Amino acid sequence: MNVHVIMQSRLVSIALFFLICASVSLAGCVNPVGSRSTSRTATSPSVSSTAPSQNPQTSIFRNVAQEAGLNYRWSSPGKRPLTILGTIGNGCAFLDYDGDGNLDILLVGPAPALYRGDGKGKFKDVSAETGISALKGYLLGCAVGDYDNDGHPDIYLSGYREGRLLHNQGGKRFADVSASSGLKPQPWGSSAGFADLDGDGALDLYICNYADFSPETKPQLCKFQTKDHGDVLSSCGPRYYTGIKGAMYHNVGGKFVDVTKQWGFDTHNGRGLGVAFADIDNSGRIAVAVANDEAPGDLFARQGTAMAFENIGEVSGTARDRSGSVHGGMGVDFGDYNNDGKFDLFVATFRNEAKALYRNDGGSLFTDISYPAGVARPALPYVTFGAKFLDFDNDGWQDIILCNGHVQDNIKQIENVDYPQPVVLMRNSAPGQFEDATQSSGIGSLPPIVGRGLASGDYDNDGKIDVLIVDSEGSPLLLHNEVGANNWIGFRLLDKSGRDAYGAVVTVKAEGLTQTKICQSAGSYMSASDPRTLFGLGTATKIESATVRWPGGGTSVISTPLLGCYMTIKR
Repeated sequence: MNVHVIMQSRLVSIALFFLICASVSLAGCVNPVGSRSTSRTATSPSVSSTAPSQNPQTSIFRNVAQEAGLNYRWSSPGKRPLTILGTIGNGCAFLDYDGDGNLDILLVGPAPALYRGDGKGKFKDVSAETGISALKGYLLGCAVGDYDNDGHPDIYLSGYREGRLLHNQGGKRFADVSASSGLKPQPWGSSAGFADLDGDGALDLYICNYADFSPETKPQLCKFQTKDHGDVLSSCGPRYYTGIKGAMYHNVGGKFVDVTKQWGFDTHNGRGLGVAFADIDNSGRIAVAVANDEAPGDLFARQGTAMAFENIGEVSGTARDRSGSVHGGMGVDFGDYNNDGKFDLFVATFRNEAKALYRNDGGSLFTDISYPAGVARPALPYVTFGAKFLDFDNDGWQDIILCNGHVQDNIKQIENVDYPQPVVLMRNSAPGQFEDATQSSGIGSLPPIVGRGLASGDYDNDGKIDVLIVDSEGSPLLLHNEVGANNWIGFRLLDKSGRDAYGAVVTVKAEGLTQTKICQSAGSYMSASDPRTLFGLGTATKIESATVRWPGGGTSVISTPLLGCYMTIKR
């Protein structure tokens, strides 16, 4: 049963106050199965006082994909050695397509699959009954958002010479409405994301495009001279191909209009692989960050009152690394890693390139602090694709998880480097200082994979963030978070239409620590994550304040935040 906590004004009557509190405490909170009692009051919530150790315990994350029922496998298409198209990989998503309060899982590939979650850790393949199994094509990534404001999340699938818009029909089936939507197949669509960029209450769509590649493109394989294997043919790098610009589509009454040039997105540098959205200057306007492969990164920010975006990548300090070089940029994500109320930017990069963390200094200016913050080295030897900010130990500080895998399937013959590579977890161990927690978290015990898409979400509603990862040469990884207890609170934010309020910013203050998070599903690589905002509170037993700044303007104060549950807040 879903009960909405309606906070349309800061002042409510005492009677309504207690009515809402009682409703939330009994039914409005999604509680972990077999954990704290659902019987609680707003004034004295039942919370755990057990404090975790200063360092994470071992075996925090456990791969439960097989026992959870995710019977799916990817295999790289084409004969080997693979071309750059053959190793681009795929994406995945956490979403609640049927509105039952439990996250479901979408796995994208030539034959995409949808699994319904029961909220208790089990998933059932519903690809056939939802119409997903009928889709065929060179499908690569996904974006999730309710583009028609009917309260049901829809899906966009990107791909090579592809692009599908899937309309969610009442949480039961998906209909391919691509032909009538105004969206065109892209030459090589990679990551995509929904966001309301003009504040009209309808989600717009940005689609990254990668490179000009076709069966006639020459060369596709390049010759590498090696000491032990002679001349070896392998995939040519991105600089052999002309980059393609991304596409920006404006949502006009549920139909999409290409406004790439009109809104200023035609200044994109090309070879886009990752996209993320955030309000970077507390203006209430959403900026768009695009990670590009061997090209300067883009950061599109709206200027003035007109619908015009300026590419401020170079002037903001996010286009290049600290030495002035461009990245092999793949995944990208926004998060407030130092809890100063400003959204910082992380960009996943190629092997022997620092994984880039840009601190938001205000005024739309950023500083590359990858090395001082400790994020540059743990994944330096790896090619990183999926990347997400997440607070895996609920201590109130956002950590970073990365999945890695090389782009040449026979790189071992050329450089004695492995094609499958390990997943890496970096823990925010002190304010703004990261340490490698790969081994201590249990992630180090996982076998190396050809990592590509990565999504985060609390699929069993226990207040601990879980992770879904694509292995391009194997099965998905579903990493169940089994960290020791720390207190938490989560919010599902709904706009007036009943859809997830993408762009809403939540600020929570507890025991002097202030955290800020944005409601969004985009970010990482070709994937979509749980749009709920989850706050780890450490040992705090009381929240001093919790506010929501809504997209388009207006702020709500959450008068009775309840620890240990997800609260649904509707404007």
